[in-house]
Amino acid sequence: MAEKKIALFPGSFDPFTKGHEDIVKRGLQLFDEIIVAIGYNIQKSNRYFPIEKMVPLIEQTFEQYPNIRVATYAELTAEFARKHHARFLLRGIRNTTDYEYENSISQINRKLYQDLESVFLITSPQFAWISSSIIREVHKYGGDVSDFLPYKLQ
Repeated sequence: MAEKKIALFPGSFDPFTKGHEDIVKRGLQLFDEIIVAIGYNIQKSNRYFPIEKMVPLIEQTFEQYPNIRVATYAELTAEFARKHHARFLLRGIRNTTDYEYENSISQINRKLYQDLESVFLITSPQFAWISSSIIREVHKYGGDVSDFLPYKLQ
């Protein structure tokens, strides 16, 4: 029997967008299981949306997919992947800036966990301009962000 292909989709997800949702759903064509892993990022210690709020919203987004689960972590991504038997990192790429950043991260993760392979999916055109930082800004000033999120904010 072939080894189960488990992918980790790590990020701060502050918030989790329709673009993120699209990457995860498309990733299901490649992987048996996907773990959406919300990391406690020291460089982003002032979260706009608390992790405790994001976890149930992301779980609700994928409730009809038993092969997608949500987890949180506060350690190196490579170590978290190893502990969860994930041999793949799933990442979305919107532009060349994303590529440059993701390429560097991919190299260090591979050095830390030799069997960890990064898989990049190009963002679908309708989501390429959406970023969590833009959504936070719009929300902060009372704008309607419902078109950018796969769930309703309470």
